[in-house]
Order: sequence, then C-alpha cells, then structure tokens
Amino acid sequence: MSEAARLIANHRVHVVPVVLALANPPWQRDVWLDPSAFENLDHVFHTLFDDFCDADEPERYLGISLRSDEEVVLMRELGAALNAAAAEAPNDTDAEHLQSSAWPEVVSIAGRLAQVMVTNDLRELATLLEDEAVPDPCQIVQGTTGNSGEQAGGDSGSDTASPQVGSVTSRERP
Repeated sequence: MSEAARLIANHRVHVVPVVLALANPPWQRDVWLDPSAFENLDHVFHTLFDDFCDADEPERYLGISLRSDEEVVLMRELGAALNAAAAEAPNDTDAEHLQSSAWPEVVSIAGRLAQVMVTNDLRELATLLEDEAVPDPCQIVQGTTGNSGEQAGGDSGSDTASPQVGSVTSRERP
C-alpha cells in the first residue's frame, strides 16, 4: 500500500464514521444526548473542522481525507449546514443542535455524503483486492481448522498440508 493510500485510510477511519453518525438521528439521540457516552457533537466538529478535515474549505483535503470532487462539494455543504445549526444553539448543547431548524438539512446532506464515501471506499477496496492474490474460499487446507495449529482429526504427525476440497458434512464430529 502506498503512503498516500495509507494517509487517506488513516484519515477516513475517523471521518466516515462521523458522517455516518450525522446521517442517523436515532443514534444521535441515543448517544449524543447520553451524558455518559464519550462521543458527542464536540467530537464531530473537531473531526470535520479541525483534526481530519476542514468542512469550511474541504478542497484542501482532497486526496487526504476526501477521495473525489463530489465528496468535497458535499463536505462543504455539510459544513455550511453544521454551522447553521450551531448558530441556532446559543448554549452550544447537543440537544439544541438536534432541535435546530437546520438539523434536518445536516442529516440529509450527511446521508448523501455517507453514501458517496462508502461507495468510494468500497470501490478502492475492490481495486486493492484485484491487485492481491486472493485464495479460493472453497479450499480447505489441512491443518488450518483453528488457531491451535492442530490438524483436523488430531493427527499432528505430518508437517505437510495439502489443499483439499470436500464436503463439510463428511467431517467426523466428536
């Protein structure tokens, strides 16, 4: 994996979950309004505006935490909607943000951005997998039945394992 791919993956592992959270009102109420929960809107704002992106000027993060121009446009829209919701929260509480008239727009834009980001990540994953030799999942390799290193049937006397394809129902059960 290239350094650029590693950088974008390290940023997106923070950005994508936050965008998904913004697209999910029931989760927001369950988590952000629970004072014992770690995550809240402060975390969202820090992630999207300070730490892993800049939702006010997202084009600077193209190739760092954003993969496409479409993501940049949607992140800018999301930033504007979040700022509008913040303007309606005089005490800056999570409850005030969620009750603001701008919040449905936040959820809507976040939903579109989440869909684009996840689609782009899956496309990138598919590209990475095409480049790797992926073993056939139907192959059963003798000696790899668990984490203990024991071979199937308890025979530990052989140092070689040969690929086998067989029916799962033909195995002996204890």
